[in-house]
Amino acid sequence: MSRPVAAILTLGCKLNIADSEELARGFRRAGYDVVDRICDADAYVVNTCSVTHVADAKSRRLIRAVQRASPGAPVAVTGCYPQSAGFDAITALGADFVAGTRDADKAALIEFVKGRRPSASSAEAARAASPGGLHTRAFVKAQEGCNDVCAFCIVPQTRGREESRSIAQVTAEVARAVESGAREVVITGTQLGAWGRDLSEPLSPADLIAGILEGTDVLRLRFSSLQPQDITPQLLALWEDPRLMPHFHLALQAGSDPTLRAMRRRYTIAGYRDAAARIRAVIPSAAITTDVIAGFPGESEADFEETLAFCEEMAFARVHCFPYSRRSRTTAARSAGQNAPPVIHERMQRLLALAERLSTQFRVSQQGALRSVLWEGERKMPGGTFAHGYTDNYVPVYGNCKDLTNRATPVVIGAVYHDGVWGTLPGEAL
Repeated sequence: MSRPVAAILTLGCKLNIADSEELARGFRRAGYDVVDRICDADAYVVNTCSVTHVADAKSRRLIRAVQRASPGAPVAVTGCYPQSAGFDAITALGADFVAGTRDADKAALIEFVKGRRPSASSAEAARAASPGGLHTRAFVKAQEGCNDVCAFCIVPQTRGREESRSIAQVTAEVARAVESGAREVVITGTQLGAWGRDLSEPLSPADLIAGILEGTDVLRLRFSSLQPQDITPQLLALWEDPRLMPHFHLALQAGSDPTLRAMRRRYTIAGYRDAAARIRAVIPSAAITTDVIAGFPGESEADFEETLAFCEEMAFARVHCFPYSRRSRTTAARSAGQNAPPVIHERMQRLLALAERLSTQFRVSQQGALRSVLWEGERKMPGGTFAHGYTDNYVPVYGNCKDLTNRATPVVIGAVYHDGVWGTLPGEAL
């Protein structure tokens, strides 16, 4: 008998990706093939995002799209949107099952879909394109929830209070990902720097990383987003192990102390500067990437100029740019000094231009370096189809290399190309 197909569609952050991968593993254990696109599937799971009103709209459109794609197939909806809109609102959109963001919700979701399992699948095309679910990079969730109250953020309301998984749980999941073929694992969480502080015997992220390194033979390990106060000597000392990748995503949001205070962030520009300096003193080759919001309520032109200047000073490898989006049920939505949409748009354009220049500057600085690249497959690009992967410090690399998918090799970094760089194997002509 053919195996039924479950299509898992994911919107939003790395934490959602980790949740979807966990769901995929559960469905495979239940006898399903799993795909990550809309097709003629036997069941759909829509893992939603609700960080902005735009994300809510994308979630609604995706729910409707899967209903059109395979009428009669059960549709389960999970993620942050049900938490913000309410389960009844999601049911009114036509969802057959609604789940929250916690592990028990995901287990119930899988049991529901299993109860609707068809006697045979009609999705032969989808199955033919799903050869066992091998992924070069896996995402593993270590922590859920956030106790912070940043003025712009609805996530504490959608993800709940902080809750850490144990070192044993995370290590076991990393080991399973490695056994399934993943060469790189990304540890993620809602507020990853908070990992361990809710345990009966409080621990720190450094304890978690040390446990993973000791308990698994993962080839490459990345630790997702952190904040400046999380960058401790104990943490950085672990980067003596070459399996830890020299890339830090260090959240900024604004480069102006008045704006940071209005946002209710728990650091200052001086603290951020010190954290970046500590990283670069211990790991000179590290890439530091960040997030920045343009046009936050009360942000003056002078504040925004400070943000641009600080980004320039930090020489970020990449800046993820976001226009401020007024979100109901957040403090910022009720704040005085809301910037007009044209002001937000104009600042966003300047921020994007700076981000592109800083990214290019960092990629140029890598030229001639010999870096480890994990090849993820091939990508169709202008001029042909090329091998594609990422350096240890998370720069996209393209090359003419063949048959290297899911292998890590040394690569000589060449000229800037597209969103990354061109790379060649040692001994090849540049």
